[in-house]
Amino acid sequence: MRVKRRMARELITISRDYTIKRAMELMKKHEIRHLPVVENGRMVGMVTESDIRAVHLASMIEDITVADIMLINPIIISPDTPIEDAARFLVENRISGLPVIENDQLVGMITTTDICRAFIEIMGILESSSRIDVVTNRRPGAFDEVARFIREHGGEIISVGMANAEEHNSRIYFFRLEKCDVEAIANALRRNGFKIISIIP
Repeated sequence: MRVKRRMARELITISRDYTIKRAMELMKKHEIRHLPVVENGRMVGMVTESDIRAVHLASMIEDITVADIMLINPIIISPDTPIEDAARFLVENRISGLPVIENDQLVGMITTTDICRAFIEIMGILESSSRIDVVTNRRPGAFDEVARFIREHGGEIISVGMANAEEHNSRIYFFRLEKCDVEAIANALRRNGFKIISIIP
């Protein structure tokens, strides 16, 4: 999935001569935490809720402008950036939003909330579903074998997550399935030597 499928396109922007007080009012009114700073159609900086919080107790807040506190070179991405990369940039840089730039123009913004919603959709978390967590070794074909057993016993896979297991050379696969008799699937996997660590009917 690309960023362009999840980014906000209708943005509230400001200019560098806005006062901090006015920027704060805009954030509150529109329930946002990021304001791109735009001049002549181009983004020249960005101000965030945390930037404003750092100065909002100043006695001369009416005289402080966006130009005084804005981030001049924020991290930017393109609309075709994979959403996984956008998530990594947010985590690695401890930020909560990324401006999306195309042909030097600001075309969108993607935030941690947008990315969480995308992953929830990808994982099928909001759908009525069952889940089974299976430990396998790392031998070639182990995942395919588990998936085959699931299908053969009436399971339809919605999504799969993966993590390294504590056991040496093992993995845990988290299978989210359409609602089914997950106990029967778990029993079939156990009979064939797989370790089941959790099921959600």
